[in-house]
Amino acid sequence: MKLQVPFIQLPLEFDAERMAAEMNAVPESAWLPHPQGFPGNDFLPLVSANGIPKDESFASPMRPTPYLEQSPYMTDVLASLGASLGRVRLMRLSGHAEVTPHYDIHYYWRERMRVHVPIVTQPTVRFICGDEEVNMKAGECWIFDTWRQHRVINDAERSRVHLVADTVGGGEFWEILARGRTPNQSDAPGWAPRHVAPFGARLSDLDLEKHNVPTVMTPWEARDHINFLLSETDASQPAYPSVQRAAEQFLHSWRGLWSTFGESREGWPRYRRTLDTFIEALKAARTDTLRMRNKGRFVDSLFSQVVNIALADKVQDNGAGETRDRGASTGPIRLRTQAVDPQFDRPVFIVSPPRSGSTLFFETLAQAPGLLTIGDESHQLIEGIPALSIAAKNGASNRLDATDATPETVLELRARFARALRDRDGAPPQPGARVRMLEKTPKNALRIPFFAEAFPEARFVYLYRDPREVLASMMEGWESGRFRTYPRLPGWEGELPWSFLLTPGWKDLARLPLNQRVAAQWATTTQIMLDDLARLPSDRWVVAHYDALLTDANAEVKRICAAMDLGWDRVLGAELPLSAYTVSRPHKDKWRSREAAVEAALAPVRSVVDRAAAVARS
Repeated sequence: MKLQVPFIQLPLEFDAERMAAEMNAVPESAWLPHPQGFPGNDFLPLVSANGIPKDESFASPMRPTPYLEQSPYMTDVLASLGASLGRVRLMRLSGHAEVTPHYDIHYYWRERMRVHVPIVTQPTVRFICGDEEVNMKAGECWIFDTWRQHRVINDAERSRVHLVADTVGGGEFWEILARGRTPNQSDAPGWAPRHVAPFGARLSDLDLEKHNVPTVMTPWEARDHINFLLSETDASQPAYPSVQRAAEQFLHSWRGLWSTFGESREGWPRYRRTLDTFIEALKAARTDTLRMRNKGRFVDSLFSQVVNIALADKVQDNGAGETRDRGASTGPIRLRTQAVDPQFDRPVFIVSPPRSGSTLFFETLAQAPGLLTIGDESHQLIEGIPALSIAAKNGASNRLDATDATPETVLELRARFARALRDRDGAPPQPGARVRMLEKTPKNALRIPFFAEAFPEARFVYLYRDPREVLASMMEGWESGRFRTYPRLPGWEGELPWSFLLTPGWKDLARLPLNQRVAAQWATTTQIMLDDLARLPSDRWVVAHYDALLTDANAEVKRICAAMDLGWDRVLGAELPLSAYTVSRPHKDKWRSREAAVEAALAPVRSVVDRAAAVARS
């Protein structure tokens, strides 16, 4: 919640030693890694969705976890706030760790405050919000402006632990808040925090959230959020008038639909079309160029607070600004936009079927200033995590979706990438710096929902190449033996060892001739990839063209860099160098040496061919 001041200390004082004793009674195994993968951060859930400790959802009834049930004094602490409570956690920051600068833009934080009660801390722990800094002492009670950029630094040896409660407030809470003080009022007359001794509150005494995300956002709430964001944005920016007009048109349409349908499911298709129209209008208005006063991008906050939340037709919030499908596999992928990613600034993922020229594109784009890569494809980096291996999937395929992005897996994956990244000159990133990563592995065409969950600011570039050229190159790749990803694949009965990515239904391809096998492999990959891209917000992906790389690489690379907010300071030659995985020198009509086999194989997958071509033209 945006406050008038960075910090407010509430007139409450708690027994930190008693709270620490209850905390220490909980086994260490109960602590969970931070959902965003902040190094040195973990948490112990006390109130969570449905009382399930590992459920990080926002859009569910909140219930006590077993850890709160065995903590009577912490129950007293929460009851004394006089507030309706959302998620409540103990948040631990290890020694010599920090919460890097960020601001909270997710819908959940628009009207909620974070109450902090330090349990274990040291005088050197620094909590910085905007231009102010405080040291919150053990047992004190604080709230702060989550809309401003904030960070926490623990430069001591010991861990710092806070009780953190999310709340919209309540009548009694606002009365307590009215008696609070700012750090510069340390000598305020009459200031006397009330010490809260144990008083035997019951879990049933706590007011816990049951309604926290709308089914259909009312036009009044949508207008409030949009007006707030516009008020936080400098109106002198060139895109501002166009965005303001698009927002007004959206609100007029939404108000009309609400008057007709309210929350009725009958109106949901028209609500969805209205949102899609709004998204296209925002894209045309170059909303991505608008910056707010807290230095955040207007479009990220708008999607997080309105567009991704306004209609619950297909998605359910999954915590930390994440969302997951409510049951239909065709529901939109909602990228996490709760706050600035502390490590990965808008990472770029190149996705395409194999042999689409992605290595050539990757090696070229990696020359952009400020981009970092691991230097090659990330097969082992990803599949070396046991939960992401094909063994964990019982050999089903290389497909990964949002459910595979568990906190533990995401934490390990991000750490692996961070350790391996180098810039175009071979230098590692500066310690603590946010990095722009470029990643390319053909299997990632089957992993878009996974990366959308694991990297909150992920962007995707679909590299399109004429399918006839791709199929001919895939056939050459199978025959060459250079792309045998699973040479001893259990259950594979084909005459050649398996090559390239493992697509769903791969066992059915064993008895097909090579041309039909690669066509099915290409079509399955393309269909899944295009479905996943279509479910992303339209400003999160763009199409690149392989033929444009060959005819005018400078223009095509500059276009993609502009779309991805990347700089470009190189002049490319008339002909790009051969990529690392070239089998034989490419040329436009090379595929014609296999023309009959390629054309015959494409006929059964013509609908996918036409769809890919249409997306490439759009």
